[in-house]
Amino acid sequence: MMRQYELVERVQRYKPDVNEALLNKAYVYAMQKHGHQKRASGDPYFSHPLEVAAILTDMRMDEATIAVALLHDTIEDTTATRQEIDELFGPDMGKLVEGLTKLKKLDLVSKKAEQAENLRKLLLAISDDVRVLLVKLADRLHNMRTLDHMRADKRLRIAEETMDIYAPLAGRMGMQDMREELEELAFRYINPEAYKAVTERLAEIFERNRGVIGEIEHALSGLFEKYHIEALVKSRQKKPWSVFRKMEAKALSFEQLSDLFGFRVVVDSVEDCYRALGAIHTTWSMVPGRFKDYISTPKQNDYRSIHTTIVGPSRQRVELQIRTREMDAIAEYGVAAHSIYKDGVKHNGAGHSISKDTNAYAWLRQTIEALSEGDNPEDFLENTKLELFQDQVFAFTPKGRLIALPRGATPIDFAYAVHTDVGDTCVGAKINGRIMPLMTELKNGDEVEIIRSKAQVPPAAWESVVVTGKARSAIRRATKNAIRKQYSGLGIRILERAFERSGKSFSKDAVKAVLHRLARKDIEDVFAAVGRGELSSLDVMKAVYPDHKDERAGQVAAKSREEGWFNLRNAAGMLFQIPGRSSSRKSKKTNKKEEALPIRGVRGDLPVSFAPEGAVPGDRIVGILQPGAGITIYPIQSPSLTAFDDQPERWIDVRWDIDEDMKERFPARVSVTAINEPGSLANISQTIASNDANIHTLSMVRTAPDFTEMIFDLEVWDLKHLNRLISQLKENPSVSAVRRVNG
Repeated sequence: MMRQYELVERVQRYKPDVNEALLNKAYVYAMQKHGHQKRASGDPYFSHPLEVAAILTDMRMDEATIAVALLHDTIEDTTATRQEIDELFGPDMGKLVEGLTKLKKLDLVSKKAEQAENLRKLLLAISDDVRVLLVKLADRLHNMRTLDHMRADKRLRIAEETMDIYAPLAGRMGMQDMREELEELAFRYINPEAYKAVTERLAEIFERNRGVIGEIEHALSGLFEKYHIEALVKSRQKKPWSVFRKMEAKALSFEQLSDLFGFRVVVDSVEDCYRALGAIHTTWSMVPGRFKDYISTPKQNDYRSIHTTIVGPSRQRVELQIRTREMDAIAEYGVAAHSIYKDGVKHNGAGHSISKDTNAYAWLRQTIEALSEGDNPEDFLENTKLELFQDQVFAFTPKGRLIALPRGATPIDFAYAVHTDVGDTCVGAKINGRIMPLMTELKNGDEVEIIRSKAQVPPAAWESVVVTGKARSAIRRATKNAIRKQYSGLGIRILERAFERSGKSFSKDAVKAVLHRLARKDIEDVFAAVGRGELSSLDVMKAVYPDHKDERAGQVAAKSREEGWFNLRNAAGMLFQIPGRSSSRKSKKTNKKEEALPIRGVRGDLPVSFAPEGAVPGDRIVGILQPGAGITIYPIQSPSLTAFDDQPERWIDVRWDIDEDMKERFPARVSVTAINEPGSLANISQTIASNDANIHTLSMVRTAPDFTEMIFDLEVWDLKHLNRLISQLKENPSVSAVRRVNG
């Protein structure tokens, strides 16, 4: 186990003016607090924070970060408290240590929810001070290095969490070396057979190509000497997980992989990068489509380098990365390439200040914005994972703003990346000047112009199309808000009519004054609850008018005994005339029409659906309030309505209110008894199509040797259209009988 003086010496190698007192104090405090605790391996527990500190010294981190590494498990696993840490080491360090402490006593239903809440807490802490991330990643790396000592089930869970969250998080922060080691260790436990096979094959290939690798290094070094370019040439072998992932994604064998080995060219300046590129391309042929300039267009994690593939010496394909020394350090260590201090400025080894406003931090801020939107834990975990995987495509706004998105992103993702309001109002897109479908996958260099409309509400179906967590969260949120708005509007209309029928005055202010009686936090909650059927209009009326008595229930019962089979529906105030009713009933028709809710169809501003048998304009209709599902529209003759005879509070007055400018088909169900002979279905379908109707679904039942009953769910314009179609079907020689199905 590393001694105090050894830890201090490691830091002194890159920071001669190290605060030895702070390191010694943290070392002694953590060792005393962990006391005789043991790890699963049997080693003293204190060896773990020591190893985490050692990993961070390799990253050349400042002494405050090293001290936090020593203390990072004290609050979680010992008797130490945040207050004690604050008193001994200051509130800044106390905050860092607490940020690394998992949430205790989580009363959550699932392990996934617990994992999500811990990740949420960690990301919030990271957004405040990125040193929390560096310590957490070093902590996870040491745990992965010692994972053999854990139970098999726990090993798999930790390895999967590492592959899903921590390795991509390291990559998004530009810490490529950390990411590759975490991926390799996780791969070893997630798929041990594949790990062993790939590792063995890579070792064989390396031995077989050792001479070729040396030859390419020598040829490149000679080329740079010829052009007087100071350059360091290093070969590198792809990691097992990277190889396995590429083989799986592209269904390739080892023999088909052309880039198992790569070469890194490190030069002094950006100018030398392009001089080296010119020397290489004028000497060897470039492989088309294999050139990327991440110097002029850096990745979101601040990675900068030139990538090219050439047909090099011995006709071998050679993959090259050309970068400066500073770029090389950032490519390997990312945000850890600089010590990060409280003032939000990063200092590199030369003492230069670098703005904290980097691409990596911009991504982190976007993730934190998603946190504030109140997603449930599982949604947050899913969306964060989506954001972490970073195979990227770069697109541009018409004004030249660069938008980096995951591979497979669509114009919808692009719109939400620009701004949530742009995504919510998106109705179309132009890609490189041409109108294209919103489902189009974007490519590098595309210029995307979003076409907007204030009347747009994002369709719920978009959620399955987008690939970014931000877009998915925003669509889900907008859909919920739109549904809530619909239910709220329905609730207001229900209350207005209920109050009017009882001779009472309705106002939002009156309802707002009795929120405490209704156990709702705001008036919109009341209206939405009424619209969803969770709160009855009678309860709201009694809250506003405590002396109100529901005399209507007695009247309904009386009329039920007096008028017979259709009484409850009529007492509910339907907009239709029942055969055999008195003239006084007919005289009320005009007033009832004014009270009834206007129904336009499923595209209207109310949450409306239709009964299985459908209903079309021209039908006399009734609405049934379905708790949590809005209003279901039934034709008045539907036998299904008898199921609601004893629930008059669910009956809603409705009327058709068709907008001629908004063409919409409506559902109707028709039964056709067809002659059982070849071509019957084709003849019937042709009749339906020629009458401008649409077949939505079809089911067939063999009823007799010579006849088959077909049930068509159709979409038609109105009752006249449906009757005309039924007449045409009756004239079809393949049809024996036709009838409309009403439940």
